[in-house]
Amino acid sequence: MDSEQIDGFLSAWRKGVIEIGKIHREGGDYIKSAKNFINTHYAFEETDVLFKPTFTKETVFRNNKKDALSYFIGGDIPEDNGFALKPWEDIQLDELNTLTEEGLTAAMGTLKFKPYKKEETTLVAFTFIFIKIGDNLKIKVHHSSPVT
Repeated sequence: MDSEQIDGFLSAWRKGVIEIGKIHREGGDYIKSAKNFINTHYAFEETDVLFKPTFTKETVFRNNKKDALSYFIGGDIPEDNGFALKPWEDIQLDELNTLTEEGLTAAMGTLKFKPYKKEETTLVAFTFIFIKIGDNLKIKVHHSSPVT
């Protein structure tokens, strides 16, 4: 896995989160968009995934596809308000460090999330561990938290 492939994946991930919120805001099928986003970016269909989303307190982990969907658009977990539905106007990659060993690649960095039509940003630290499925990267481990 080269840095160009990682950069492309992270760009697609950021655009995907923004797109879910945009489709929701415009009254479109955001549920379908969120399902496609998860299928494209997370390896739930292929293997076990560990997912610790940014803003969780009561149910800390979302280690299956249904719970991941709940985090992104709301669902069965009471604290889930739909992270992707905020909506976000812009998500900038602020810092990125990568490490590849024995078939796995880890990316660790920070993202600046800017809500739609607002000026403040939220800085989030993340770690993604990728696996390769065919020619594509997918997330096997996702851990993120706000930087305070």
